[in-house]
Amino acid sequence: MTQQRAPTPQTSDAPARPTQRVAAAIPDRLKVWGPGSAVAAALAIGLVLDLVADQRQAAVALWLVAIVGAIVPLTIETVRALARREAGVDAIALLAMLGAIALGEWVAGVIVALMYLGGEGLESYAASRARRELTALVEGAPQRANRRRGDAIEDIDVDAVSPGDELVVRPGELVPVDGIVLEGQAALDERTLTGESRPVERPPGTRVQSGATNAGSPFTLRATATAQDSTYTGLVRLVEAAQAEQAPFERLADRAAGVFLPITVVVALAAWLLSGDPVNGLAVLVVATPCPMILAAPIAITSGVSRLAGRGVLVKGGGALEALADVDTVLLDKTGTLTAGRPRLVEVITFDGADPDEVLHLAASVDQLSSHVFAASIVDAARTRGIAPTFPDAVESETGSGIAGTLAGRRIRVGRAAWTADDGPLPAEARAVTRRTAVEGTSSVFVAADGRLLGALLLDDPLRPEAARTLRGLRALGVQRFVMVTGDHGDIGELVGEAVGVDRVLAERSPADKVADVRALRSEGRGRLLMVGDGVNDAPALAEADLGVAMGAQGATASSQASDVILVVDRLDRLRETIAVAQRTRRIAWQSVAAGMGMSFVAMGFAAFGFITPVVGAVLQEVIDLAVIANALRALRAKEYGPARPELAERAAGLRAEHGELAAGIDRLRSLADSVDRLEPDTLLAELRSLHTFLSQELLAHELDEERAVFPLLSEAAGDEDPTAPLRHTHREIVRLVRLLGHTLDAIGEGPPDDADRTELRRLLYGLHAIMGLHNAQEEEALGMLDAAEAGGKRDSRS
Repeated sequence: MTQQRAPTPQTSDAPARPTQRVAAAIPDRLKVWGPGSAVAAALAIGLVLDLVADQRQAAVALWLVAIVGAIVPLTIETVRALARREAGVDAIALLAMLGAIALGEWVAGVIVALMYLGGEGLESYAASRARRELTALVEGAPQRANRRRGDAIEDIDVDAVSPGDELVVRPGELVPVDGIVLEGQAALDERTLTGESRPVERPPGTRVQSGATNAGSPFTLRATATAQDSTYTGLVRLVEAAQAEQAPFERLADRAAGVFLPITVVVALAAWLLSGDPVNGLAVLVVATPCPMILAAPIAITSGVSRLAGRGVLVKGGGALEALADVDTVLLDKTGTLTAGRPRLVEVITFDGADPDEVLHLAASVDQLSSHVFAASIVDAARTRGIAPTFPDAVESETGSGIAGTLAGRRIRVGRAAWTADDGPLPAEARAVTRRTAVEGTSSVFVAADGRLLGALLLDDPLRPEAARTLRGLRALGVQRFVMVTGDHGDIGELVGEAVGVDRVLAERSPADKVADVRALRSEGRGRLLMVGDGVNDAPALAEADLGVAMGAQGATASSQASDVILVVDRLDRLRETIAVAQRTRRIAWQSVAAGMGMSFVAMGFAAFGFITPVVGAVLQEVIDLAVIANALRALRAKEYGPARPELAERAAGLRAEHGELAAGIDRLRSLADSVDRLEPDTLLAELRSLHTFLSQELLAHELDEERAVFPLLSEAAGDEDPTAPLRHTHREIVRLVRLLGHTLDAIGEGPPDDADRTELRRLLYGLHAIMGLHNAQEEEALGMLDAAEAGGKRDSRS
């Protein structure tokens, strides 16, 4: 079988049109399979002439032509390989065919020719199967766009799109470039980008990425990037780099295969000399195959890379995949990595009588142009409240501090407290906000105009529901240390670190500090250090780490360009899957090499002693090659997942939507608890009774329905790790506290609450808020199991 590596497909800046690819595929297939088919026909016709028609000489002549037809290109290729100082291992097949001619072993010779020429097609097929997800990503690039000019819509090439253009995306069409939805509700199928099968909703004002398919009604978007600077083209560039790179294991296999040639020649000569029969030496040459080393490693590694691409994870080549199998330390950024990166505005606090809506308007206006994870949430919150942001002038951003812009002649700063106050002393209200966020684990964004602090926005960025479960899974895979790094205050960092189970927290870190942390931690570890981040300020540390993992699909962002792995789908648990696939892929590659070379050496031994004839040896050689390739292709399959259950993931999405609808009522628990001592008796009782109605009629109904309908699904999805027991306990506590609140209100009646009543009410409200926070965190982690069930139930990842 041929041992020349299948060429890596070359892609131009603009991927070929579908019709061009189909037209090009026909001659390519003829080129690959044609010579092998001709040799197979010659073998069959020759056997008929020899065995049926008794035309031995005609059969020999036909076989000779077939063998020579294989020898000529093989000789040219072998000479070229040796001139490049590469392992000319195909010389074994060349020697075998020449020996077959010399010894009159015509059938063996033509079978070797068939194995060599037909093997090119087999190798090309195996390599293309291994790359299928990567190839599909490259070939699926958007080609056309519908640009709106006034009342007219013109069909243009995607490369003609400029930032600011208004584009119309019809049903079934690809989003041509990155942009912001202007009109219509976008329902997008992002499976090409993320591997997720469920369409996602993108309302006006939200960002969309190129390459997604419109699965709903037409919508209009404003382009924010050219095609070359958009997400999909960035991902294509990463795929092309991944296809071109050769992993260290592959290079080792190539060098080892080079040693195989002289060993084979020595064994063949020894078999001839010791037995006195040159046919034994020929049998050794025929049966010898370095295919397990030459093909098994690259096909297995490419299969692993392709498998991950189908799951929304892009690995920049085999070297990165191989290194992932040796990770022993993981450094995680907090915001957007361990937290959801989609913070929710909880409260607008104002100073010196400033208007809350004005403070939010100023913050949202400037944050329109910010790439910080908080910015989109602030802008969304303003639009939800009917506050339209104004486009700012003279916008400047300072990494790690905030963003500034000019609105109506006023210089607005949005960001950290000290920075927005020009590093001056903070007023008492601002200091109180920083103390509160440190205790609660929330985040604050301060707003100032012309150096005067106007207020602060409190945001709650909840932990990713899968964060703690992901870290436990990574520990099971052999990761020894987890370190969280954050620019936030130490108290907030410790709260998050304890919740997810990291070993160490490094707080108040600047981008330069993160680079120093990477260097220090790498010197302490034994294996590879991997860092996970999502922002521009993470890019230097991602580049410094042994392996960088970027969260998110923006292929043109600094963090993605500095990374070795991109989790296109915004789910941290794909990191555990990525390392599991990397470890499994390496095992498969070693299994293929060890088993294949072992079988090859055993066959050579039997051939040397005359137990295998050249004809049998030629067939046996191809059987070994086929077994090795089939084993290497196992890396394409997902052993750790069972039958897909997309309905469970849909149920989880529905529950999260219900949680979002209940969130405002739950937030009232904390705000009302803070106001118990300040509100007038009548106002306080009216607010409490309204809240109790919500708790008893809406919240408890939701929780009990959830226990009845969802908990059995959670138990089924979790298998041995049933998460419902703690959920049931918190349900009982929630019911008890709601009943106590009702009894307390009944006892107060219409009379004004005294100090003892207010103390008891405050205790109940704070208690309910705390237990609901705990319960929601438990539920989110449990619902992550339903999300995982979209790809199938968890199984053993080893094979």
